Amino acid sequence: MTVDGATDTEHAYVDLRYIEDTYGYKHMVGHRASLANGLYDGCKQHSAIKFHFGINADNVDSFGPRPSFTANPRAEGAAPFKVECDVLLAADGIKSVTRTEMLKRLGIDVGVKDTQQAAYRIMIHKEQIKDDPELLALINSNRVTRWIGEKRHIIAYAVSNNTIYNLSTTQPDTNFAAATNATYTTKGSKPAMMGVFSDFCPMVQRMLNYVPEGEVCEWKLRVHEPLPTWVHDSVALVGDACHPTLPHLAQGAAQAIEDGAVLGVVLSKLPDTTPESINKALRVYEKVRKSRAEALVEMATASGRALHLGEGAAKEERDKQFAALRAGKGPVPDKWADADVQREIYGFDCTKVAADNFNEYFSQM
Repeated sequence: MTVDGATDTEHAYVDLRYIEDTYGYKHMVGHRASLANGLYDGCKQHSAIKFHFGINADNVDSFGPRPSFTANPRAEGAAPFKVECDVLLAADGIKSVTRTEMLKRLGIDVGVKDTQQAAYRIMIHKEQIKDDPELLALINSNRVTRWIGEKRHIIAYAVSNNTIYNLSTTQPDTNFAAATNATYTTKGSKPAMMGVFSDFCPMVQRMLNYVPEGEVCEWKLRVHEPLPTWVHDSVALVGDACHPTLPHLAQGAAQAIEDGAVLGVVLSKLPDTTPESINKALRVYEKVRKSRAEALVEMATASGRALHLGEGAAKEERDKQFAALRAGKGPVPDKWADADVQREIYGFDCTKVAADNFNEYFSQM
């Protein structure tokens, strides 16, 4: 449900139960830790997968024919050591050291793109709101709610079997404006956070006020310009390292998972393990994934612009679309809930595309 932040009146409601009938899976939300733990538990079922915790991967020394990097243990007194591999998949995030080194070697300059947006990430536990019937009704529901206002919004939903209410905000960046590109998080001020949403409805005010002082953390939302390539020799970038996105479509982690799924297909179909074949397979991965991921990144940016409109003709037109939707017709300005956008996201089988086209694409590389 999308509602007006100041009045808590409904702009639009979209019933997402159709997704199970259409795509075969329920639409679900969850705690990021639940996803991470599920992936970790799945990996532990395979003896070939080894985890090395407490180690930073620094300084990619070689991209091929056998990639290598420096492993730097965080334990005091532990010495760095060199790691060589057949293929290196760099899922080292938006501050990717692998991407930086790759672009440097290729002579490519792609800078960080300042979105001028930041986010608070908040979790409110059910015990905190046990005496607030209005907020209890929210945490006990299966509804995702987005409160929108000028240049700001809050999206919230229950996780962990309705014991935690998860909130993510987006607002203009003020605390990071003079910070270096290396700074992505800062300890936030609760009064400042309350001030950002001071014109939102009383229920939102109460909700934010449950956040304990000292537990406010603010994230800088940064992306970068599309990269000309994700692959160099036997190294490929994955996830935020190559296509960081704003959160307005809830597709950041999802697109990284698609990356991993396609990589699993193309590497399983290698005719041999020569560096030449590995490079070709990685370029098939890029061909399948790059244009799709970048299109969704741009769509997330556009959705954010529509949600954050201030007073004026554009907002009036958007609100007319919301009114038409309530009457049962018209597009959904909040693209995350739009059926056509959901068809593009959920109706695309990246593994099938990779498998069906592998031989053709591989021969073209």
